[in-house]
Amino acid sequence: MHIFWAKGYEGASIHDLTTAMGIQPASLYAAFGNKQAMFERALAHYLAGPAAFMSAALREPTAFAVAERILRETAEALTARRARYGCMTIQAALVGGEETKQVRQKLVRLRVRAQNALRERFEQAKSDGDLPQDADAPGLADLITCVFQGMTVQAINGARREQLLRIARTALRAWPSQSSGSDGNIGSLGRGRS
Repeated sequence: MHIFWAKGYEGASIHDLTTAMGIQPASLYAAFGNKQAMFERALAHYLAGPAAFMSAALREPTAFAVAERILRETAEALTARRARYGCMTIQAALVGGEETKQVRQKLVRLRVRAQNALRERFEQAKSDGDLPQDADAPGLADLITCVFQGMTVQAINGARREQLLRIARTALRAWPSQSSGSDGNIGSLGRGRS
């Protein structure tokens, strides 16, 4: 997982993968079949592990809490010692030739599904009265998606946790006032952590 995460799908060579696992290429092929099947398993591990907070955030009680948790945990995940590579679903799909098109398309579909789930959660918040009726649920989903994807680039560029949390706080100031509370408090996006 860490090799694909750091180098992307195309950049991760069989030599890189077998060296990291301490096995011979024949063992890799016997266990996984091919590089793409191995990537699929690594991606599933990533989604259930380091990126699991994304789907867990959708269960927060308010739309604002969903957005806040996604951005806060993105900042924390991106500045964890081993995660300086950014987001695996973005990194693994940035470049590639025709032979990697299927993997890139899968990752695009995965990201679109996540954004659609966020939009649906915000639409539900409008129906529940948690967001004002005039709130732009698709626009809010787009905003949160763009911010956490941008935070990935900033982390790769060396941004520290506090810088990423500052980006999150700034973005959340655009939140419809009914959901963020009368004082505009953004709760757990604390200051001073790095």
